Amino acid sequence: MTAAGLHRGRLAELIPPVGYMPDFLNPTPPGPAPALAAEPAGIVATPVAVVRRDLDRLRHERGGLGPESEALYADPRARPARVAAEVEAYWESALAPYWARIRAVLEADVFHRARQVAERGAGEVLNERHPSVSWHEDALRPARRQRALSRRTAGAGLLLIPSVFTGPDPFTRVTPPEPPQPAYPARGIGTLWTRRPVEPSAPLAAVLGRSRTLLLNEVHTPASTTELAHRTGLSPAGVSQQLTALRDAGLVTAHRAGRTVLYARTSTAESLLAPRQSRAQRCGW
Repeated sequence: MTAAGLHRGRLAELIPPVGYMPDFLNPTPPGPAPALAAEPAGIVATPVAVVRRDLDRLRHERGGLGPESEALYADPRARPARVAAEVEAYWESALAPYWARIRAVLEADVFHRARQVAERGAGEVLNERHPSVSWHEDALRPARRQRALSRRTAGAGLLLIPSVFTGPDPFTRVTPPEPPQPAYPARGIGTLWTRRPVEPSAPLAAVLGRSRTLLLNEVHTPASTTELAHRTGLSPAGVSQQLTALRDAGLVTAHRAGRTVLYARTSTAESLLAPRQSRAQRCGW
């Protein structure tokens, strides 16, 4: 993040290594799969009173605010747009190259939970989600809160948020009238960075060409042109040319991190490279 200048920006002040983070940085999503643009837009649209309420709490818990946070407090109408711009910059450099595989883990967790709710009911699913949270007598009981969250004291509904960044323990955001939002570690995090096995790709190489297939195999994690040239033995110019063709075909994405452009394969490429399975295996029979 140093290359992008984010280590000394507004987010660096607003998000401490531990402890409270202002809630307005994490707006309630408008739907189950919001577009990226909806997140910064939610930050910009935060009411002035909410921005100052959150900053008052941050000041209390940290014993003061930094200069950027004080400026935000003094001008909570215009400055959230600058915070949102930093969020977008952070996304582009730190998350976008990995988003395809992260999203696959999150979507698998949502599917699993929905199936559990349909088969066994919401109460049982909430009790199984994590030992630090339980559902009893029509109330959600996070272990770290002194009081349970009932339907009368919290916002309407309950928004479960699978995450790959919470660590081993979940945390619950409660800001009525919005619904309580327990964020919890998604199933499958342990496999997130595991390199997927790839079958010999001669059939694919016959279609795409050896160089392009080789590059697709190598961008299992985001990599630069220089790094890929070093790994594959191809020239940097050749790597750049082949990556451009793969990007135009929707098989890789390019994301800038400081002065470096990182390439990562898309979910379409993942499906092309995945080991073949029988119809029964794919359908879960």
